[in-house]
Amino acid sequence: MTEAYILLVDDDTALLQALPQALYLRMPGSKVDTADTAIKALELLKANDYDAIVSDIKMPGMDGLALLSRIQGIRPETPTLLITGHGDHSLAIQALRGGAYDFIQKPIDREYFVAALRRATQSRHLRRQVYAQQQALEQHAKSLEMTVLERTRELIEANAVKDEFINLASHELKTPLSSLKGMAQLLHRRLIRASSPEVASLVSMENSIRRIEVLVNDLLNISSLETGLFDLHYQCCRVVEFTQRLVDEYVAGVNPHPTISTHFPDEDFEAEIDVERLGQVVINLLSNARKYAVTGSPIDVTLTRQEQTYTLSVSDTGSGIPPEMLPFIFERFYRVPGVEVQTGSSVGFGLGLYISRQIVERHGGRIEVESTPGKGSVFSLVLPLPASPTSSDASVEDASVQSS
Repeated sequence: MTEAYILLVDDDTALLQALPQALYLRMPGSKVDTADTAIKALELLKANDYDAIVSDIKMPGMDGLALLSRIQGIRPETPTLLITGHGDHSLAIQALRGGAYDFIQKPIDREYFVAALRRATQSRHLRRQVYAQQQALEQHAKSLEMTVLERTRELIEANAVKDEFINLASHELKTPLSSLKGMAQLLHRRLIRASSPEVASLVSMENSIRRIEVLVNDLLNISSLETGLFDLHYQCCRVVEFTQRLVDEYVAGVNPHPTISTHFPDEDFEAEIDVERLGQVVINLLSNARKYAVTGSPIDVTLTRQEQTYTLSVSDTGSGIPPEMLPFIFERFYRVPGVEVQTGSSVGFGLGLYISRQIVERHGGRIEVESTPGKGSVFSLVLPLPASPTSSDASVEDASVQSS
């Protein structure tokens, strides 16, 4: 194995014979090329990648400093040592400033010469290793990047298939589920008229159908969110009337009927909302309140109006959310300071909570959560009111009325 590949450049033929012999003895395995002019040296330099170059400064034609400048342009990574005459300190300094690795003074000290050349070749070897490692790292990075891109593409395709499946499955489930729900309601009325003891069993089945219906709707909403098709359709709505209707519908549709107390302003007010979507959020909060409250404990629905917002709160006075479930509930809405989310927690599928947050945020509002284990929970929707007309707008409107 070649230890070092060196180029010697000097117009002194005796030196070109003596120095290679010294290198062969002190650096076994080395390979040495020689050139008696700078022009020949440049030809060899273009054809070979040397570990080090040694050149005399004073040569006819192109001298060592000019050769050094050419070397910097062709092989800037190759260390170059220049041989100077005794006492030529200015040339030595000029050589170092020109990019020379080191300089050797005449008469040449063989030990110093070999030691300097060893350092130069070791430096070149290290640079090659660093470069090779950089190349390997860059290649590895490119390979990782390609792998990530490929996996990302696969995930996107898999996600698209998942969305398509969820959408298809949900729609396929809705039709038989609606039929099953209608038949259960019809059977319920007949059993009541017949005073049958089977009504209690049918109520349990109706509740199960309702839970499946909620899950199917949640899956459809998730699919719409993932595919960017989740749109809101705003309309002007009387908020107190809207909330009361939702409470009445919820009480009528749940067995046994929960006790819900309402606390509303004396005067109704209007807001721009998506009635169906926001109604879904309120029903979801009522269901959660009933789910985590002690059976039979009352649920309070409170509606308050502020200057620019209104707040709809659903609270219970039961046992509240179990402590181990609190982090999960909070995480589904907002990160709450001081609450650590435990991985692996689950409350059903948690889809309703996620969808509720999306709907409320798209209305320009937020959901606030307060819960004290053993005392109950409060979930509040804080939503914006329509901007009231400015005084100038009102003046213009009054003027137009008067002119008419």
